[in-house]
Amino acid sequence: MTPRSPIKKADAAVLQFRHRHYFMAAALTLLLTGLVGRAIYLTVIDSEFLRKQGDARSLRIEPVMAMRGMILDRNGAPLAVSTPVVSIWINPRQAIAGNASISTLERDLALPHGSLVARVKRNARKGFMYAKRHLSPAAAELVLAKDLPGVYGMTEYRRFYPEAEVTAHMIGFTDLDDERKEGLELALDGQLAGEAGVKRVVKDLKGHRVQDVALIKAASPGKDITLSFDTRVQYAAYRELARGVAEHNATAGALVSLDVETGEVLAMANLPSYNPNNRKHLTVNALRNRAVTDQFEPGSTLKPFTVAAALESGKYNVHSHFNTSPGTYKVLNKLIRDHENYGVIDMPTLLTKSSNVASAQIAMSLPRDTLPLLHRRLGFGHNTGSGFPGESAGSMQPSSRWNPVEVATMSYGYGVTVTALQLAQAYAVIASGGIQRPISFTKVTGPVAGKRILDEKIARAIIPMMETVVTQEGTALRAAVPGYRVAGKTGTAHKAQGGGYASDAYMSLFVGMAPASAPRVVTAVIIDNPRKGGYYGGLAAAPVFSRMMSDTLRLMNIEPDRSAERLAEQHRFPHPSTWARPGREG
Repeated sequence: MTPRSPIKKADAAVLQFRHRHYFMAAALTLLLTGLVGRAIYLTVIDSEFLRKQGDARSLRIEPVMAMRGMILDRNGAPLAVSTPVVSIWINPRQAIAGNASISTLERDLALPHGSLVARVKRNARKGFMYAKRHLSPAAAELVLAKDLPGVYGMTEYRRFYPEAEVTAHMIGFTDLDDERKEGLELALDGQLAGEAGVKRVVKDLKGHRVQDVALIKAASPGKDITLSFDTRVQYAAYRELARGVAEHNATAGALVSLDVETGEVLAMANLPSYNPNNRKHLTVNALRNRAVTDQFEPGSTLKPFTVAAALESGKYNVHSHFNTSPGTYKVLNKLIRDHENYGVIDMPTLLTKSSNVASAQIAMSLPRDTLPLLHRRLGFGHNTGSGFPGESAGSMQPSSRWNPVEVATMSYGYGVTVTALQLAQAYAVIASGGIQRPISFTKVTGPVAGKRILDEKIARAIIPMMETVVTQEGTALRAAVPGYRVAGKTGTAHKAQGGGYASDAYMSLFVGMAPASAPRVVTAVIIDNPRKGGYYGGLAAAPVFSRMMSDTLRLMNIEPDRSAERLAEQHRFPHPSTWARPGREG
């Protein structure tokens, strides 16, 4: 074998090196081409994907809270407003990972020692929990300035009620999330609630908002609503009702005042009440709007409608007489009594003296279904249609089920249950000349036609009869209002209890209208179980009506329809010396 020359070996080595070089260059070129191609693909072809991925790590979608509409009284005074507040919340995962001083936050928020620390530990795997709701913006700023990991603030709105207890039962309230819960806040939520918006924001790695990028959808604030209430009248109603309940050591009370011409609710007061701005100690008993939810037997306040049924029948007129001697009247096994033997009395005196006997005689002389049908026309047995949450319908049996005793006792207000709102609306029918107008909790502009329930002549005839009640001869001397003619009726009813009636528990009532010459306002006053100073309607309820109506007529600029001198002459304004000797009533 011939050995290879040194030159040939060197050439082979050079050639091999060149091949490797070319291979490496080709590989590097191919790799570079791939990288360039990928870069071109990502930046040109798939740039939208990269942008989305980047934005996902910096851009966030946040809600824009909508402000709830204001609730205003008829004169524009605020009854419910929304104020901005800040709620402090925690991301427990971030707080624990960042070793945030939760105990410090706990102290800053004035929370019980250890309570927040324990909650964070329990929710260690979660990304959200409230620390404390509804701080003032200034207080929240002090907390957030410490920049604790996982601790954030959220702007919300809190409802504030300037009149507090005075309007609590009508206005109601919203909860911590500004969701409607009671009263007109609930009934009118469709108009009051706004619609939340949406915005895009940039946040840093710690979750802090760096920049508002774009408003995707603007928040729509709720609509402001003007109510029928006059705050001044409402305050007078609440003040006088509270005084009446306190003076008579009563369990509770309710008052409703209506505008005769429009059906508007001018005032609605309830006792006990509560502060909607601080509901820590709220009880179910205080929460109840008794004027629309509580049902009771109205007693002698139904007698004007018994008179209306008598006049409608054609069998009686305003001059008809009744022999009530000896002060009792028997229907089957039921002995009906007056407080005394009134002898032969006329139709107006039936109301003046509140005769149960004469009322029962009328009921027994008419077809069995006469009174029940009239009561249903007036609105008893079904709610007023006001739309107020939880409104009761009262109760009435079908007329076919009424036996003679039940018909007789219905004539003076037993066997049927009503609400204060229903009773006020029924009296407004008389006050308006027989027209029933829908109940409205919002301000009404322009005339309201309504529907006819009673013949105008009958309604107009009943008003002067009810005026006689507010005299020294009547049962409601204390309901008189200086300078005004007042028409109304007292009522005192035993409270239902255990399938019967309590012997020592009563509902004390007065329902009246003024000025009687052209009634503008009807007010119903109910005092529940007065235990001091007398339980008759003329003693417990009538004075509340007098004081409240005096303020109401003045505030509404309603002209007096009788001078004080003339009132005194006709014994329609009581001298204080006579107040210790009020008339009795049924």
